[in-house]
Amino acid sequence: MTDILDELHWRGLVAQSTDETALREALAAGPVTYYCGFDPTAASLHMGNLVQLLTMRRLQDAGHRPIALVGGSTGLIGDPKPTAERTLNARETVASWVDNLREQVSRFLLADGENGVQVVNNLDWTAPMSAIDLLRDIGKHFRVNAMLRKDAVAARLESQEGISYTEFSYQILQGLDFLELFRTRGCTLQTGGIDQWGNLTAGSDLVHRAEGASVHLLATPLITKADGTKYGKTEGGTVWLDPTMTSPYAFYQFWVNAEDSQVGQLLRVFTFRSREQIEQLELATVERPAAREAQRALAIDVTTLVHGEKATEQAVAASQALFGRGDLAGLDADTVRDATAELPCAVFPLGAAVVDLLVDAGLVPSRGGARRTITEGGAYVNNVKVTDVDAVVGPEQLLHERYVVLRRGKKSLAAGLLQG
Repeated sequence: MTDILDELHWRGLVAQSTDETALREALAAGPVTYYCGFDPTAASLHMGNLVQLLTMRRLQDAGHRPIALVGGSTGLIGDPKPTAERTLNARETVASWVDNLREQVSRFLLADGENGVQVVNNLDWTAPMSAIDLLRDIGKHFRVNAMLRKDAVAARLESQEGISYTEFSYQILQGLDFLELFRTRGCTLQTGGIDQWGNLTAGSDLVHRAEGASVHLLATPLITKADGTKYGKTEGGTVWLDPTMTSPYAFYQFWVNAEDSQVGQLLRVFTFRSREQIEQLELATVERPAAREAQRALAIDVTTLVHGEKATEQAVAASQALFGRGDLAGLDADTVRDATAELPCAVFPLGAAVVDLLVDAGLVPSRGGARRTITEGGAYVNNVKVTDVDAVVGPEQLLHERYVVLRRGKKSLAAGLLQG
């Protein structure tokens, strides 16, 4: 067994734990069976969940035994938000999302070997339990005064809306998960985000009260931007792991645009590069910031991990081609669609004047400005310089019969989409 706890500390993945000395001894004596839960609150996992999945993988690579729990029952209830009551999703919707999440978590954890991942659904042991059983066998171990002190619950109690008993009971259901896995699978460690600490302790406390046993918790920090806001959000919304919800191109661009001040920490958390490799990339960021070597390494590693090598190669090719360093015509239709979807866009009829298209796409403020840009050699359609102020867009210029890429200068990009 490697000293995985030191590795997690170095990568900035330990925000809080129960007795660290005892946890270190347990991991050293291993293998330890551990679990992390993922609730189906959407059709896909997101970047925040990726922190947990990769933490699980690091523990698995160190020889420990992972259980990935998909919350078919807890997903029907919803973890209390500090601000407002959740909208309950239909049972059929939650069941569909459970299937999606099972497939996603299985891609990040090894299935074979003595410590292959077990993927479980907490609906399997919660659904057969009667309300009387839940109250007598589980509820009696919970103290309401302790439940009221949980951060999300306390915040809701202070609000005008208050909190329903449904959401208040969420911590009982999550605590039940740890007890069930302790009893049936010998699970003694739960991991999760620090924002879930109240729910994590509900489980460890329940195991202690019901079984008289001590178990372990390990919480990772929230990954935040330099301004303190949660990482994994863009102007377009959440960064999802499903390629139909966040395209591989958009996913790649999210990582390649990481700030210099954060890229080292992101490499530690989201890649499996060695300490030496990461320190070299951090040094490159200081010495050659314009090269963005660390950002490109980060984007390639994480996009490959989530979407595979082929999708990553296409994302890299599209990124280069958009700025004139590659062949736009060589990109497949899906990649062109995804790349142009990230740009300002103008809809145009065949034969439209390039001058009008530059204005409609927002690259210049006026037709006069568009003519000057062309005259000065700063206008491009599909990376080909436009030299005629009366130029129009013909069918031979269309990418996959629908798209053109417009550029003003070196960095200002927009897209054109054929009408109909």
